[in-house]
Amino acid sequence: MQSHPVKRVVSGALAAASVIAIVTAAQPAGTAAASPLPVLQAPPDSGSDALAKYRDLAAQAEKANEDLLKAKDDLSARQGDLDKANGDVGNAHNLSAQAAENEKKYKVDVDKFANASFLSGVQMNKLSALLAGTSTQEFLDRSAALDQIASQKATALEKLQGAVDQAKAAEKLAADAAQRATAARDAAAKLTEDITAKKKTLDDQVAELKKTTSGLSQSDRNSQKDTGGDFSPDLSAAGPAAAAAVQAALSQRGKPYEWGATGPSSYDCSGLMLWAYRQAGVSLPRSSQAQSQTGTPVPRSQLQPGDLVFYYTPVSHVGMYIGNGMMVHAPTTGDVVKISPLQSQYVGARRVA
Repeated sequence: MQSHPVKRVVSGALAAASVIAIVTAAQPAGTAAASPLPVLQAPPDSGSDALAKYRDLAAQAEKANEDLLKAKDDLSARQGDLDKANGDVGNAHNLSAQAAENEKKYKVDVDKFANASFLSGVQMNKLSALLAGTSTQEFLDRSAALDQIASQKATALEKLQGAVDQAKAAEKLAADAAQRATAARDAAAKLTEDITAKKKTLDDQVAELKKTTSGLSQSDRNSQKDTGGDFSPDLSAAGPAAAAAVQAALSQRGKPYEWGATGPSSYDCSGLMLWAYRQAGVSLPRSSQAQSQTGTPVPRSQLQPGDLVFYYTPVSHVGMYIGNGMMVHAPTTGDVVKISPLQSQYVGARRVA
């Protein structure tokens, strides 16, 4: 998005002095700023008041577009949470059913031992074996058999207890998963409502924007199509992926801005960053807000080509730094991918490669 045009009412000398003062006053910034930071370079003449109004409305429309993209990202994440929770509910129910079957089976075994307290009218213990036996060997045989039965009974009891514990654990898992599924479903429903509202806001902004199009002069329209001139970035300080992303983004100059577009024929601001870094083998989130949380923060004084630079609070525009205070970006509707100076609404930067 372009900065508002400066009314041409100041002499060239005074304008040049103002630019020098602004550049001198610029301070390094991290990922956020309490107030808008000054541009690193004076922006080129951006046209008439009609174009300024158009760009102002376009900036509002772009913010609505980025808000919509962020809401869609959030909905996708919540849908993933819902799918996982529903899967966990199903798995927990399967575990519970298996545990119930095991409990039933082991209970039958335990009941057999409980019902075998007396065998042929003789109590099953070693004293009974001694009294009922006719020889030492018979006593030893009976004792060994009783030891084996006792061991089997203990094993059956242990398995039964394990099955009971497993059933309880499975029931808790199912309850927890069901609770998570409900929360995710509610969040998804709320986000769906938000998306509907944000889409209406965007449509309203677009309709308002279209009303101003007829007021643009041919000079204004030519200004929108300007790609910013030739620029050869020094990529010696950039990593391989960042350098590749810069070259990819610059190769798209002149392509039109389109809300929601991710290339290769048209782009919105975050769509251009997504496409350019994809060519370098790096995945980025879809919206400018999500991209502003990716990678590591970079102070303004340490910007390198390939760094993503962000604008407005909350973030609603993103460009790619290419060196010497310049960036490549998809400004807004009616405009094209171009090279521009960093703008006054700068709020931070992130290094993603």
